[in-house]
Amino acid sequence: MVDIESPPTVSRAAVITEFGADLEVRELPVPQLEPGALLVRVEAATVCGSDVHVWDGSLGAGGIRSVVPPVVPGHEMSGVVVARAGDDIGYVGGGTVELGDRIVFTVGRCGTCYYCAVANQPSLCPNRRHYGTNCESFPYLVGAFSEYCYVYPTSFKIRVPENVPAAWASAGSCALRTIVAAYERLGRIEPWQTVVIQGSGPLGLFATALATRSGAERIIVVGAPDDRLEVARSWGATDVVSVQRHSDPEERVQRVRELTDGQGAEIVQEWSGARSAFTEGLDMVRRGGRFLVGGQVGPQRVEIQPSRIMKDQLAVIGSMSAAEPHYWKAMQFLSQGQDQFDFDLLFGHRYGLADVTAALRGMAGLTDIKPIIDPTLWN
Repeated sequence: MVDIESPPTVSRAAVITEFGADLEVRELPVPQLEPGALLVRVEAATVCGSDVHVWDGSLGAGGIRSVVPPVVPGHEMSGVVVARAGDDIGYVGGGTVELGDRIVFTVGRCGTCYYCAVANQPSLCPNRRHYGTNCESFPYLVGAFSEYCYVYPTSFKIRVPENVPAAWASAGSCALRTIVAAYERLGRIEPWQTVVIQGSGPLGLFATALATRSGAERIIVVGAPDDRLEVARSWGATDVVSVQRHSDPEERVQRVRELTDGQGAEIVQEWSGARSAFTEGLDMVRRGGRFLVGGQVGPQRVEIQPSRIMKDQLAVIGSMSAAEPHYWKAMQFLSQGQDQFDFDLLFGHRYGLADVTAALRGMAGLTDIKPIIDPTLWN
């Protein structure tokens, strides 16, 4: 194993010790690398909405995966390679990982289960090694809100283009790649079609940008607060519907119907995670349309009328996470789309490790669209 800056034996990290409580900054051991593993120095991490659900305990309480404290949260990050176990570790798209490279990386997948090897749906791999997991056992440093992070041997590595800042790359490694993958599942958007996007957080805003790039005739973003809707407009939304001014779901459905001559939209995408969003979104879809669901990570249940899906011949499409090509495509979008989209509008304040709790509260309270965690800031 070779390194370029003699990584320390410990790394400072923000740790969830109890759901909903303030995080603690702890020193965790820097692990020995397994063959094929990397150690990266985290340049920037960004807060995902699911990090809030890890913190408040709802992700593991009937959500998409179990979480057992103590946990170093965070799975969106961009880092510099400071150590590697092997000199033949390859990149998605070609090339070899070198010390000093700026990278993002996927979760670790097994590569041999039905979903990895047969269905080509690695995001469904039951053996995935996640980031943002318990930090008491090896390899300890598997969360973004830390000075250093361990990269699993089975994680795919993606080079960050030179013109993509670390915070952009971090957000691209989760929010944007999720949208890229979902758009592939959604299928073609025709230039005469209307797209409704439920949610104006990072997922909804990236979905707006891709809908714009896809050439949709009309893009309606349903969300709040107003500053996020202004970002949506600047990224191509033709209309916005404020959930603050239209607080009743029926009002929002009616507003979308008014904007679409009473027909509804050919495509509706749910990226808000709100409990009412699924049933609300179904009522916004035009007969014969498509409803993409990507924001429902919690345990909430809703009541629907299945005959509505049948008699209106709706396609309901679920999309979770992404595969390695979508990370690569997300980096290219950030690199090539800068003239069309001001990606800096997505990001809020920078927080050090001692202020991760404040960052999570800012995300939950909608005062920050995408908080940045900078491990070099001392609080």
